[in-house]
Amino acid sequence: MNFKIIFAIAFLILGTMAQAQKKIEISELPEPARNFITKHFPGISVDKVKKDSEHGEKGYEVNLGDGTEIEFWKDGSYREVDGHDKPIPTAYIDPKITDYVKANYPNDKITHIDYGHKDVDVDLTGDKDLEFSKDGKFLKGEKD
Repeated sequence: MNFKIIFAIAFLILGTMAQAQKKIEISELPEPARNFITKHFPGISVDKVKKDSEHGEKGYEVNLGDGTEIEFWKDGSYREVDGHDKPIPTAYIDPKITDYVKANYPNDKITHIDYGHKDVDVDLTGDKDLEFSKDGKFLKGEKD
């Protein structure tokens, strides 16, 4: 009897998780998201596109062929780009942030950027983690 209850609970949890992320076609992404991928990741294949309602926020998650993961807000603007320890393109990042990184961490590259509700989290090669305000002002981070 206990096994049946555990199995039913596990089935419900998996069903809920499957609903939270629904696989879609790239053509179903908002135009700004498609344009972002084309402009900043040219020639890199799109492996998977999912509609995501993580934490009650609707958006999209895209996995690229080189391992990069990109999350978009529901309007198609980017929220997070994660290169998984490999440098990511930076032309779309606020110049105040990229200039700060170049000036203070000239030997490091940006591998991850995450626009949260209150601040911007930036990870660099060498496992450095920096925080900026939404307007690009440095708040805190690791020193060389």
